[in-house]
Amino acid sequence: MKTQLVSAIQLQEVELDRDDENATPEEAKERKTYSVEEAVETIGFGWFHILLFIIMGSANIIEAMEIMLLAVVSPEIRCEWRLQDWEVALVSTMVFLGFMVCGALSGYVADRYGRWKVVFGGFLWAAYFSLLTSFAPSYGWFIFLRSMVGCGVAGASQGFVLKTEFIPAKYRAYLLPMASIFWMAGSMLIIVLGMTVVPVMGWRWMIRLSVIPSFILMLLFQVIPESARFNVSTGNVAAAVATLKRIARFNRSSLPEGDLVEPIVKERGSFYILVSSAFRRTSILLWYSWFVASFSYYGSVLSSSELLEKNLLCITDPEAEHHVKHIQGDARCYCIPFGQADYRTLLISCLGEVALIPLNIALLNVLGRKLSMAILQLSSGVLFMLVNICSTMFGFTVLLFLIRALVSMNFTVVYIYTAEVYPTAVRSIGLGVSTSFSRIGGMIAPFIAQVLMSRSVVLAMLPFALSCFLCAGGALLLPIETKGRALLQNS
Repeated sequence: MKTQLVSAIQLQEVELDRDDENATPEEAKERKTYSVEEAVETIGFGWFHILLFIIMGSANIIEAMEIMLLAVVSPEIRCEWRLQDWEVALVSTMVFLGFMVCGALSGYVADRYGRWKVVFGGFLWAAYFSLLTSFAPSYGWFIFLRSMVGCGVAGASQGFVLKTEFIPAKYRAYLLPMASIFWMAGSMLIIVLGMTVVPVMGWRWMIRLSVIPSFILMLLFQVIPESARFNVSTGNVAAAVATLKRIARFNRSSLPEGDLVEPIVKERGSFYILVSSAFRRTSILLWYSWFVASFSYYGSVLSSSELLEKNLLCITDPEAEHHVKHIQGDARCYCIPFGQADYRTLLISCLGEVALIPLNIALLNVLGRKLSMAILQLSSGVLFMLVNICSTMFGFTVLLFLIRALVSMNFTVVYIYTAEVYPTAVRSIGLGVSTSFSRIGGMIAPFIAQVLMSRSVVLAMLPFALSCFLCAGGALLLPIETKGRALLQNS
């Protein structure tokens, strides 16, 4: 019985092979196949990608508001709970701890069960715990709830992978850097809320109002489909085709001729692929790049806040209040709220995140990802050291503006490179593990920018500068350049 069955199968295969050889051109045409990469490139850029850019870009608004909220609310909780410098720094550290723990976990879940579920769950989780933060009865509850917010933001950050997997290769270097516009909008929105709401209604109402965009975004996010690359990697070809057809209709385009055919990727979300011989060197250098990107970015944000709050800048044309260093004997003055001038300086520094987007796009398209990272890190290190030189208040505002611009540009390049260098099978966990390393930098940055800064501005700026210089060299050692390269489906 078994012998007859095997013979029948072999005979059928031989007949199919003969049919292929004798097939007419029309029949052969019907059997053409294509991959998701070919489909994405054939469909091209259109209305779907504009919608995707707006909705997923809005996710950056939410993330920026949750992160920048720390800089705005720090003086307020310092005053309310009479906190020491290290206690204020611990707030930021706990947020990044939540991000670090959930970063790798969310990446694993996204590779195993889908990007869309993780991103939506992240939005919901972050909004819920952020709202609870506004009711925190004590400092202990506040830092616990903010760490839960960090965990939700880690899931929402997987939206970058979802967005990248839909964008054609030649448009990624244009669209992805422009997401900085939304990050800047979120940063500015929370600062404006701080200017207008905190003096009248307090920091708790500022947090409650800041949650509203999250719930609006969750409604808009319903129109974004699951990644076709993920669906086809799990064998759900029908869902992938349905998504690609929907995108084609949006863009008034069409799919390639034939059938969508790609092998099922069984080993998805495997950390071992990240440290395999194919990716080990890339992963190690990339993890350090993420560490420095976060360390320098949040160092610049929190340093700006601390320098302004405590008047630690060396100003050659200071106003009268600048001479007040907020030191009362051996005790630090606890209540040092931001003035309107401080909020304005923070707003101006936020503009740095978008002012140099054209330069960022040019670097990515002309020099590639690796060289762009090296140049941006080297320049950032130089500017961090310039903070120690006495200047006018206008000069420092420009300097803070440029530092914010460069570290933000570098963060964007690192995001793009990570999403491009890893295959679909481990793209989410690759990004998740990388962001976990970045949050280590975010956890350390507050103690440099908010604790060491009070003792010495020179010593506080030195770690940021040195880490940037080392990272610039590491970027040049990355073995893979992803400029113009198709996204890999598996390793």
